[in-house]
Amino acid sequence: MLTATAIQRRDVQTGTPLLHPASLIVHPGERIALTGPSGAGKSVLLRALALLDPLDDGHVTWRGETVSAAGVPAFRCEVAYVRQRPALLPGSVEDNLRLPYRLHIRKTGTGFDRDAAIALLARADRDARFLDKHATDLSGGEAQIAALVRTLQTEPAILLLDEPTAALDPASARAIEAMLLHWFAQAPERRAWVWITHDPSQAARIASRHWRVEAGRLDTHAPVPQQPDA
Repeated sequence: MLTATAIQRRDVQTGTPLLHPASLIVHPGERIALTGPSGAGKSVLLRALALLDPLDDGHVTWRGETVSAAGVPAFRCEVAYVRQRPALLPGSVEDNLRLPYRLHIRKTGTGFDRDAAIALLARADRDARFLDKHATDLSGGEAQIAALVRTLQTEPAILLLDEPTAALDPASARAIEAMLLHWFAQAPERRAWVWITHDPSQAARIASRHWRVEAGRLDTHAPVPQQPDA
């Protein structure tokens, strides 16, 4: 589904390698945990896969075809990157959820479905009143829930998740895990994710495969962390 061949990233100023040549495949039905030390290159890899930063070498293909510059907007509709600290615009949560449907690439689609958004929120223990909350009043966990619902409602095929539960309290983290696991379970034959985490227990809960990055080098055959006994 998503393939990268020998993709590389270097520091613009110094030329220092940030990501050594990395090749990978994300298949439908895979839940991949991406781990490694801070600064190892995990976010660099995820941003490269999302085509958010220019590649210094290599290429990314989607469904067997290299993604052209003109094809990037359509690609990002299906391969969605969710940052650790989400960017929400002034206004209500519902205003923010409606935002993707104002983009030209989505104007021919079905549009915002309020009931579907409420159903997603319920999976994160939030009710319809959450839609009326102002974005500036949200806690870190609430902002992440809003950002994830904004992404999930557009039905991407692959999620690239950059520490979506980092710095959240355990209850909020588990709520987000539950929402994402439910989303995946609705269509595992056509969905997948790559999820950056520093928590071995979380990696064991959310992943069927494990990638690890050390000093900019990717290992796609790392063993899946085992969940500690209760």
